[in-house]
Amino acid sequence: MSTTTTGESAVEEAPVAGIGQPIGAGIVTALVGFTSSFAVVLAGLTAMGATAGQAASGLLAVSVTQAVGMVVLSRRYRMPITLAWSTPGAALLAGTGAVAGGWAAAVGAFAIAGVLIVVTGFWQRLGALIAAIPVEIAQAMLAGVLLPLCLAPVRAVTVSPAVVVPVILTWLVLQRFAARWAVLAAFAVAAVGAGIDIVVTHRSLDVSAMIPRVELTVPHWSWQALIGVAVPLYIVTMAAQNIPGTAVMKSFGYQVPWRSALTVTGLGTILGAPAGGHAINLAAISAALSAAPAAHPDPKRRWIAATTAGCVYLVLALASGALVTVVAAAPRGVLETVAGLALIATLAGALTAALSTAEHRSAAAITFVVAASGVTVLGIGGAFWALVAGLVVRWWLRSTTATAATKS
Repeated sequence: MSTTTTGESAVEEAPVAGIGQPIGAGIVTALVGFTSSFAVVLAGLTAMGATAGQAASGLLAVSVTQAVGMVVLSRRYRMPITLAWSTPGAALLAGTGAVAGGWAAAVGAFAIAGVLIVVTGFWQRLGALIAAIPVEIAQAMLAGVLLPLCLAPVRAVTVSPAVVVPVILTWLVLQRFAARWAVLAAFAVAAVGAGIDIVVTHRSLDVSAMIPRVELTVPHWSWQALIGVAVPLYIVTMAAQNIPGTAVMKSFGYQVPWRSALTVTGLGTILGAPAGGHAINLAAISAALSAAPAAHPDPKRRWIAATTAGCVYLVLALASGALVTVVAAAPRGVLETVAGLALIATLAGALTAALSTAEHRSAAAITFVVAASGVTVLGIGGAFWALVAGLVVRWWLRSTTATAATKS
């Protein structure tokens, strides 16, 4: 009798243990994804002209839309399809700054970017056009946009050294021993430093602002925002997130349903735009946390990890107001420091990809310089002009090389 009971117990407990592994992976996926780059999202939305309340609403919007999208896609296709907000897109917004028409025009640009993502899922030629942009040019544009943000920690040292230096040291130590949690630890130290500064300076926090709320903005349409924000945001989201995201999933044996994924993320972006959400997309780096064998030995069970990650994001979304309130009360340069540290690895990867091919190195360098300059022409930000400059230089150098080869 006892033997039978033990056997039954083992049979009953096995599924629980099996489910526990992907649930744990999903929790880690959400925590890493959220904590590693939420500061970048806040920096981007604020640079676009969002108030503290609108930035908190935007963080809430992208958290909720990607959470719902993850649950829908992972359960529908039984795949660990993980979504994320567009971190490169947020960095692009931070580098672009306010556009003609202000925050309302930025919201309109977010919605247009979502429309373009949906159209890409149904119109193969548009997807092929984006894929035809040389990786070196796209990555050079991204690197140029990221550079000013990654310089922020260095500049902040001279502004608020008492808070910023411990943040940087914490990040550096964790990079060696637990890189996955480096940004989270850096933010924790920043929050403690901000708390001490608030106490010392006898400032008070607006507790009412910590309550999560949605602040809707009626979109405004302007051609400057369309060209300078919507198009670059769409390109960088596709080139730096959606396309690599499908490659990461394929490396683990999963064929992402392209049309459905772009439809869900595009519609999510459109629906989240009035609340301040800039863009959601397929996850690239964090996708491996749910799709790898560490999530579950059986590939058919890893979808549980993505579903769990979506549910955890819904909980984390409730912290959006509190995070913005703490950031607003922190000493100058603290938010920029955390955001810059979060993007160091992305900058390194973008520069490596941009300069890896000798044939496109000069064009990539021009793209990088123009994007990093932050120049604005006709109300259109540097990211768009960087892409144009890089493609023109690449075409010119290739045509010159072809002409020389013909003559010889």
